[in-house]
Amino acid sequence: MKKALILLGCPEAPSQTPLAVYTTYKLKERGYDVTVASTPSAMKLLEVSDPESFYVTNKVDIESCLENLNEKEYDLLFGFVHKDAAAAYFVTFYHILNTESVALVFEKDIDLLEKFIKDVQESTDSKIVSARAYHNPTPLRVKIDRYIETLEV
Repeated sequence: MKKALILLGCPEAPSQTPLAVYTTYKLKERGYDVTVASTPSAMKLLEVSDPESFYVTNKVDIESCLENLNEKEYDLLFGFVHKDAAAAYFVTFYHILNTESVALVFEKDIDLLEKFIKDVQESTDSKIVSARAYHNPTPLRVKIDRYIETLEV
């Protein structure tokens, strides 16, 4: 079974948590064993959103995950990027894992969106899925669906 790692940083953006649960669900449908690495606050929101761990079954603190990470440990890295720190985490995990990667870059401010896209592009060769979004998850969900459909089963 293929393994995917989803990165979640600061949960300030309202669409991040539901999209993380949704992305986990969609990746599991494609046969992935999914682990979500997140900050403590993002973890709390995941636990409230999925109290019985029906969708998000594997959760780990992002710092402890980083400390124990090995190259090729996961087959897919999927990072939510809507802050400078999230971009930095994504780039760091990308270079350690050296695996297929996609950055989901989103922000309501177009200038920040372009900055985060540029930051990821300059530091990685990862696929970038981006949308100008913050509260409404639909533009991101549609793009996530399109990307996940391209993954081999």
